Amino acid sequence: MTVNDSADVEAAHLRVAELVQGLHNRPDTDSDTVVAELAEHAAAEIPGAQYAGITLTRNSKRIDTPATTHHWPLLLDKIQQRHLEGPCLTAAWEEKTVHVRDLQTEDRFPRYRDDALAETPIRSIMAFQLFIADESLGALNIYSEEPDAFTPESRTLGLIFAAHSSVAWNSARREAQFQRALESRDVIGQAKGMVMERYRVDAVQAFELLRKLSQDSNVPLIAVASDLIAQAQAAHSQGS
Repeated sequence: MTVNDSADVEAAHLRVAELVQGLHNRPDTDSDTVVAELAEHAAAEIPGAQYAGITLTRNSKRIDTPATTHHWPLLLDKIQQRHLEGPCLTAAWEEKTVHVRDLQTEDRFPRYRDDALAETPIRSIMAFQLFIADESLGALNIYSEEPDAFTPESRTLGLIFAAHSSVAWNSARREAQFQRALESRDVIGQAKGMVMERYRVDAVQAFELLRKLSQDSNVPLIAVASDLIAQAQAAHSQGS
């Protein structure tokens, strides 16, 4: 596959957009599924890629790999964690695409390079920055066991894929957060109703009581509400 003119680029763009939209529109798709399948499709769609993975970091000391198509990307992220350097971290931190043509001759990440060569068969890497809608920094990464595996076409399609992947993943995460917020609201509402009935107080007073319990015990409000409901259910079961 080549994407060496505007028509080919547009066709690739539409294909990736349709792929990502189809994934996200499935009713059973959560954010974990989205990110796992994005990695699988990246490995299959981007020219030269044998493996793919996604690297996330919230700070300079913690690296996560929420999705990978093989053991090698996971191990390479562990090497990046070990030395706090590498192409995927650079792509995430510096918001750019990083291309390692051949690890044997790579001199930007010497400690990462030495361990990657010693512990994996990977020789080519291309990392694309992901735009994550929270405090995380991320990169979509593709890998090959062959040197010079990636071409300008790989870069073009990888950038397209990373852009659409960022949108789909952020959307899935927002949906998951919204669903959790709804569930929390329902639990807190149920607990508030129990407090109102038990202590003959209004809704505002009941919420303030729950909030004070949360602050005094240094326990999240949702946990306080859940515990109150669980205790009431246990008491009801014993009584019946």
